[in-house]
Amino acid sequence: MNIFALEIWDDEGAKCTFYSVRYDYLHTNETDLFFEKYDSLAEYKQANQELLSFIIYAIGEEHGAINELFNRNENEVKGLPVQGKVVLGEISYHYPNFPLRIYALKVTNDIVILFNGGVKDEQTNQKSSLHLIWREACEFAKRILEAIRNETIIVDKENRKLTNYDGSDEIIL
Repeated sequence: MNIFALEIWDDEGAKCTFYSVRYDYLHTNETDLFFEKYDSLAEYKQANQELLSFIIYAIGEEHGAINELFNRNENEVKGLPVQGKVVLGEISYHYPNFPLRIYALKVTNDIVILFNGGVKDEQTNQKSSLHLIWREACEFAKRILEAIRNETIIVDKENRKLTNYDGSDEIIL
């Protein structure tokens, strides 16, 4: 796997800060690549907007990265949107036969790293056209989790952010 940067994707939500990864040779992070691609495809535009809304509003603004919204286990990562029907207060989250999947690593209830994703066209990731993207997300997650374990990346829970071991915001793995 190549060198990549970990950068803030969205930190304006009341409950959660989102990060994404960007390969050092690209100008666009993996999460933006996903949303830009599926926004430009008419057959996935609505699903793309629903997924973006789920991430920004349900997770970022309303609930944070609570386990109920991160219930789709995909090895080292979680698949979004939520699996099954989840009712939180008066709001119901339910995405039956949802065509898109984006992968995420929940660091804490208020820090999430979003990766790439795609069309979920088979029952399992192993058989889906998503297989390589899913494996890549798992590899990103392994490297990030290892960096957190060995304190190359510091989790600043108080400020809802990740920093490099030297305190800088530039995180390169």
